[in-house]
Amino acid sequence: MTPPMAPNPEATTDPTAEAATEVTITATLEDRITGALVGAAVGDALGGPVEGYSPDQITERHGGRVHGIVGPWNGDDWRTARPIAPYHKGDGHVTDDTLMTHALVRVYAKVRDHLDAYAVAEHLVPDMMTTPRWIPELEAEALPLHRVFLAEKWLVARLHYGHNDPREAGVGNIVNCGAAMYMAPVGLVNAADPRGAYAEALDTAGAHQSSYGREAAGVFAAAVAAACTPGATAESVIETCLSLAKDGTQAAIESVCEVAARYTDFESALRPLRDAVTPFDTVGPDYRSPSLGARRPSRLHAIEELPIALGMLLVSRGDYRHAVLGSVNYGRDCDSTATMSGALAGALGSEIPPDWAKTVAEASRLDLHAPAATLAEVTRAIHDQDVRRRRAHEAAFTTLAAPR
Repeated sequence: MTPPMAPNPEATTDPTAEAATEVTITATLEDRITGALVGAAVGDALGGPVEGYSPDQITERHGGRVHGIVGPWNGDDWRTARPIAPYHKGDGHVTDDTLMTHALVRVYAKVRDHLDAYAVAEHLVPDMMTTPRWIPELEAEALPLHRVFLAEKWLVARLHYGHNDPREAGVGNIVNCGAAMYMAPVGLVNAADPRGAYAEALDTAGAHQSSYGREAAGVFAAAVAAACTPGATAESVIETCLSLAKDGTQAAIESVCEVAARYTDFESALRPLRDAVTPFDTVGPDYRSPSLGARRPSRLHAIEELPIALGMLLVSRGDYRHAVLGSVNYGRDCDSTATMSGALAGALGSEIPPDWAKTVAEASRLDLHAPAATLAEVTRAIHDQDVRRRRAHEAAFTTLAAPR
């Protein structure tokens, strides 16, 4: 499916909405890895304080749409106000999406090769359990395990305590975006090889998720890899996703992106995109009161976050600011949605507002560029190994296939 580019003549344009611009930038591997990882972290931080709310609630709380970094939803009462307490979401603090993404980068730095479910068991789980780190939302040093939610604690329960086969450990977990949200590094290690990224992410995510949660992890990694391809656009990323996605995930992406292609501003697209993904979403209309069938395995459904992130990427034509603000103002699980759209726009080469990146780095006490530098170096090393393996295979196959 190639999305049409003509805007919907019935769509009303909010004059305060960010203007969508076509992004066509030539960027190096290091540029794209930095753009994706910094872009994901900044998107995560922008979405955190309005996570779980609807677009109308966000407008009422902030007197309009969110156009940058905002403070906690409940102000100074963030430590005790429900249902958010005790997390300081806002003021530029990243959430578990970024903590898990950076943890996966550390795994790549240790393994220095492609990952699988066993790498999650042998390296990611110990990282979560044994090394205290600064947790921005807790404003304290703590184990990452103490910050992540139950769907991520599942990794520890199944792999460390349950001794399950890592390739099957994700079975039985609630089906959500928990694995997809931190799969950008897999796409970056497989830059310009979406099919390789898809396969590696499916294997890696099998330790964490099953069903359409695992599928979303594979498709998101493929999208990031596709975004790193020279000359890539929002449209080419969508086409790649549709060529690889299966079942409800494919149908949801196609439905959302067919609608997204009619719009050029996120304000007009908010309701149509939600309507387009609704048939595939199991959570239901009230994000904080999920439906009875929420997050259960199915071949017919999809997580909401990935299709919406891709839809916002298309609405924005790859522009970082527009894609992320659209994702944030969509509400619901918007920190993860903005993490994904931010990674994709950043990988395409769209500029991340420097003031946003600076604030997030300072507020979260993170060097946002260090993980990118590490992953870029590891990615080159892995690629060199891949080339050697491929040449060895070609030589062996040539010998086997030689006429006698």
